[in-house]
Amino acid sequence: MNEFFVDPNRCIGCQSCVAACSECDTHRGTSMIHLQYVDRPISVQTVPVVCMHCDSPTCAEVCPADAIKRTGDGVVQTARKPRCIACNNCVLACPFGVPKMQAEFSLMMKCDMCYDRTSVGLKPMCASVCPSGALYFGTREEIEHSRPRSEPLNTFKFGRQTITTKVYMMVPKDGPVQNLDVLSAMDEDPVGLHDPFENL
Repeated sequence: MNEFFVDPNRCIGCQSCVAACSECDTHRGTSMIHLQYVDRPISVQTVPVVCMHCDSPTCAEVCPADAIKRTGDGVVQTARKPRCIACNNCVLACPFGVPKMQAEFSLMMKCDMCYDRTSVGLKPMCASVCPSGALYFGTREEIEHSRPRSEPLNTFKFGRQTITTKVYMMVPKDGPVQNLDVLSAMDEDPVGLHDPFENL
């Protein structure tokens, strides 16, 4: 079975995924991928941010209009136009910061894993053009064979809340990580952080 994997260490910031996503007919020319800098003051390292398609999506749980649906195979859809009231609850609630309110449409729009493509066995637009493999759509066997030093994780901790997702994050295999504790990582010093004037 094909699954979606994100490998942040492979992102080269080329924005091919952003361009490809904006070409999807269902998005009206708007990209649902957000390319973000990991730590802009000290690094040019980027990471693609796609919907993680949570098993229990907070965005859908807080929607007062019941506009966000999860398909039977686990893909969390963008808000349905007839129901979305543009309240921004989903934008505020998502722990991954994925949903974006598109003011011109009065509609929350986000990555739906190119459901028109993936539901018939095709790759999402972003994964079909990513030159470095930071976004990968394939079987677990394929990715484990091609990336023996990494392993896929889909469990994330936000304080006392544990979230499992349909999308997997690739992490180094040699670490003792069983899940990604996002809040504790926020207190860590960024890699390579130093005072550029300390030796002057």
